[in-house]
Amino acid sequence: MSTPLLIVRNLKVSFSREGQWSEAVHGIDLDVFAGRTLGLVGESGSGKSVSSLAIMRLLNEKLSRISADSIQIEGDEIKGFSEKEMADVRGKRIAMIFQEPMTSLNPVYKCGFQVAEMILQHETVSKAEAKKRVIELFKQVMLPRPEAIYDSYPHELSGGQKQRVMIAMAIACHPKLLIADEPTTALDVTVQLEILRLLRKLQAETGMGMIFITHDLGVVAEIADDVAVMHNGEILERGTVQEILSHPQHPYTQGLLACRPPMDVRLKRLPIVKEFLDGQWKGGKKQILHDLQISDEERQSHLKRLYSREPLLKVEHLQTWYPLRKGVFSRVYDHVKAVDDVSLEVYEGETLGLVGESGCGKTTLGRSILRLAEPTGGKIWFDGIEVTALKGQALRDFRKQAQIVFQDPYSSLNPRLTIGEAIAEPMRVHGIHYHELRPAVRNGEDQLRDAIGDNDLRNAVCDLLEQVGLKAEHYDRYPHEFSGGQRQRICIARALAVNPRLVICDESVSALDVSVQAQVLNLLNRLKEERGLTYIFISHDLSVVRFMSDRVVVMYNGKPVEMDDADALFEHPQNDYTRKLISALLLV
Repeated sequence: MSTPLLIVRNLKVSFSREGQWSEAVHGIDLDVFAGRTLGLVGESGSGKSVSSLAIMRLLNEKLSRISADSIQIEGDEIKGFSEKEMADVRGKRIAMIFQEPMTSLNPVYKCGFQVAEMILQHETVSKAEAKKRVIELFKQVMLPRPEAIYDSYPHELSGGQKQRVMIAMAIACHPKLLIADEPTTALDVTVQLEILRLLRKLQAETGMGMIFITHDLGVVAEIADDVAVMHNGEILERGTVQEILSHPQHPYTQGLLACRPPMDVRLKRLPIVKEFLDGQWKGGKKQILHDLQISDEERQSHLKRLYSREPLLKVEHLQTWYPLRKGVFSRVYDHVKAVDDVSLEVYEGETLGLVGESGCGKTTLGRSILRLAEPTGGKIWFDGIEVTALKGQALRDFRKQAQIVFQDPYSSLNPRLTIGEAIAEPMRVHGIHYHELRPAVRNGEDQLRDAIGDNDLRNAVCDLLEQVGLKAEHYDRYPHEFSGGQRQRICIARALAVNPRLVICDESVSALDVSVQAQVLNLLNRLKEERGLTYIFISHDLSVVRFMSDRVVVMYNGKPVEMDDADALFEHPQNDYTRKLISALLLV
């Protein structure tokens, strides 16, 4: 094989915390060849992104230390380059696509200007020529209406479109090496497939080398030629994509492959990485199927018991429309029909999956059921009570029985509240765990109620924390002190704090590592059995939906286009749109 385009030898990265230096990357070696893609795989915190940022010299120099025996690009040693020399390398020889396009793009500048700025930085061209180049790049990355997107702000684009803008920016100066850091995380499966195909197409046209950072080995199978598996700052295993995926040698790699929900069988729970590291699954897939697979008889018996009950929730011809206005007097000229004539039933103890691409209306439907988004038509019935007619205290009482777990746990937690306070807050609002004290405080003795109630609440919150796999001593910590998976557990505990009967999970695992995702899915199923919960599980990830759901509703343009038993729908889809979603999943 030819000389590598990128050579990294003995790369170490340390970070300063409270005056102490801690090593995060422990002397790794990397080789990337022109025209080939290296998949860098591992969980959050394994050192993947830190390693790439160290190569680009984008880490804060005051808080980090980078050392290496060698970092070469096209044979040039860049380890000792000055900041000015590195500025010429970035974008022109090595470019990077960051994980979250919304935070990577400046919200106050138009998309076209931000890409043109990259060209003007590295090449001697006029602004008019730069604009022409940007529009051509937008066409190359298959953005619709490239001229209009040139003059659009980031918030006016979808997630997939913003990611394409970031790709256009990264390839604007024809880099020799492209580092793609989780560029498809949290994207719809169809958009994800489009982005992967686009990157492969660009690589074939330009011959650039690529480092593709991800936690998903399914994505690696679609895009990578070579794979390096990272864990705790070390590379545990490396080889061609066929070698790693077909015959993984390290238990950690085997765990990453196994914790993804399978599409061909139904399991009682998902195996997790820790179990592989502990040697629990030495028998591999055969042992997993023997111990965890649900038989057809067990499945049918479960469904028979489930649908012998009465529906807990009924939705009849529900509509949620948003007006479009224009003119001085804000005249309504049309509507966005986010939810358009949806009817469905959810049985007590059931998990109903809602799937579809971004913009199909699934999240709006979930929010409309809870009256967080006000329906414009139709009716909702919960346990025989018409929810759409409720007001005031009656509506608050309903919300005590129906809760939601949002997609982004960090933005749904108040950073100024400890997690204990965040979980206790809905208890306070609804009078949970100190209602018996209320007669004693009718004369304004609020301080007494708080003093006694707070002690009762703290004990209840600590119990909840332990139920979701956290510790009682976590009560006084703040959200930023936890990982993404831990924060999602906190949000689940908060939703359970008022003893609900229905929980809506809105993309609650979409941005998590596959290993953490498996833990959270197992937790949700365990809590469902222990507490008799009913779930509406919203996701664009069809493999996750199949694992979790009894029935599935497929949404498209605000309408349900198919509804069936989960296994039947995935094995014999009837609608063309459903077949498109499933085929896109199977390709990645």
